[in-house]
Amino acid sequence: MKADSKRKVFGDAVDLLMGDMEAVTMPRGVQMISVKSIQPFHNHPFHLYEGERLEDMIASVKEHGVLNPVIVQKIEAGYEMLSGHNRWNAAKLAGLKEIPAIVKTDLSEEEAYVYVIETNLMQRSFSDLAISEKAAVLKARYEKEACQGKRNDILEEIARMEGKDVPVTCGHGDQRLNTRDMLGKEYELSGSSVGRLLKLNDLIKPFKDMVDRGALYTKVALQLAFLPENEQMMVYGIMKEKKTKITIEMVMKLRSHSGALTEAMIKRYLSTEPVKKKCYKVPSRIVDKYFEGMDPNQVDAIVEQALEAWFSTPNI
Repeated sequence: MKADSKRKVFGDAVDLLMGDMEAVTMPRGVQMISVKSIQPFHNHPFHLYEGERLEDMIASVKEHGVLNPVIVQKIEAGYEMLSGHNRWNAAKLAGLKEIPAIVKTDLSEEEAYVYVIETNLMQRSFSDLAISEKAAVLKARYEKEACQGKRNDILEEIARMEGKDVPVTCGHGDQRLNTRDMLGKEYELSGSSVGRLLKLNDLIKPFKDMVDRGALYTKVALQLAFLPENEQMMVYGIMKEKKTKITIEMVMKLRSHSGALTEAMIKRYLSTEPVKKKCYKVPSRIVDKYFEGMDPNQVDAIVEQALEAWFSTPNI
């Protein structure tokens, strides 16, 4: 049976579940569970849909229900989402009380994370991911535990659910994806770029979000990633309070006291007025052509990345 045919048969079966036919037999392994009993994965690295994409999904759920089951794991307080955060979110916003789900039990942390990472990669290409999402994917690939036999079983199961006929193997056929160079080869990145992305995983979530929306330069974020989590939280809190934009000079001073930073020290370093330097004004024709409607921080990030590429500095 072709992949599209298998997908349709499964979708039709779930469609019946969402209707009024109480006598319909539940597809094997799928059960209806309360939307309220599910909580997001505790370390979910991907951004949920927003705007038009979310509105379209809500409209589809209202009309057709949730056609493809989510994957959850049983926890003491109910269930934890592994695959299907966007479907679950749309279902909540659409007012659904229950959602079709496949329930997993007794998963290790590594096994659960494989479901989270791989199902997202089947929906979007690596190049479409935000910087912090790319970092999370590379970390999952880098971890040796993620390339054990159990991972292959999970990948094959996910492929079957997605209606894919191609066999899936660990690391897309390469057993040595725990090295930077091999990861770089797979994702068309240099080994140093892979290393920098891996380091970004050490950032607290607020800083990851800032990087993704262009409000924090990557080179600054990388230096912040060397600070312990509690010190990062202090820095973020003071930045937010003082509405300060942190510079590379500031973060290097903070790093020199890593492990012994206090709020007073952070406030002092973040209050330092940077030396004024000459600025280059971008012509209006270039702004209109490339940056219309963008946030200034996004423009800054794009210009910096373009200059780094021009001067042959490896990009993330």
